[in-house]
Amino acid sequence: MMADRNNKKTVFEDYDAFVDKFKTKKTTDDCYTPSEVYNCVLKYVSEKCNIKGAEIVRPFYPGGDYENYEYPDGCIVVDNPPFSIISKIARFYIDNDIKFFLFAPHLTLFSPRVDYTRIVVGASITYENGAKVKTSFISNLFDDTMAMSDPDLYRDLEKINELKKANLPKYKYPDEVLTVSAMQWCLERGVSMQFKKNDVYHIRGLDSQKTHKKGIFGAGYLLSKKVAAEKAAAEKENIIVWELSDREKKIVESLSN
Repeated sequence: MMADRNNKKTVFEDYDAFVDKFKTKKTTDDCYTPSEVYNCVLKYVSEKCNIKGAEIVRPFYPGGDYENYEYPDGCIVVDNPPFSIISKIARFYIDNDIKFFLFAPHLTLFSPRVDYTRIVVGASITYENGAKVKTSFISNLFDDTMAMSDPDLYRDLEKINELKKANLPKYKYPDEVLTVSAMQWCLERGVSMQFKKNDVYHIRGLDSQKTHKKGIFGAGYLLSKKVAAEKAAAEKENIIVWELSDREKKIVESLSN
């Protein structure tokens, strides 16, 4: 198999030494995987499975081709693959006798009829693009076990998520920006929205986000001024704004003296 083996690999001997020297590169999937989350998962694998001396590889990087990646003998894939083709990926690894421990979508964990172990965790991981995804795992490192759960891994990942949540910056888009989250927010409150083609312009992110290497998760649209005003009104339709009474206003005025 042809690929650059130096992109994502290490020989696993000692977890702490591995963490010290391992520097993750940004990839199509793992660029959104916080390093502390990945390290937590790798630590779990090292404690639950005999992987001493095995080369850990991460074949999912920009332009990478996991089917033509050069897998060393006895290696183990510990990575966050594209969820949309995860069953295909797992079948490829099983057919080629490659060991793996992969991040997987929690809600559809039992859907594929593939012979691997489902590790039920369901941790709400906040990825670096801001997406919060319930995540579990699949692996062929647990012999004949079809499904298992692990409260310890769940708690460790949730703890990381809580710490990240505390430090996560708050983002607010201008009224002229339409995101699917904004539409969902209104939908859940019974407010319908509709936008014509000539009132929207598709964007992946705002110019102001580029310097922060950010973008709009799932992309979005710029709206015309008129439509943006209508959107803002729709968003406020089910919001009650509590007004200050004259008495309270007088108190506020006295506080500024």
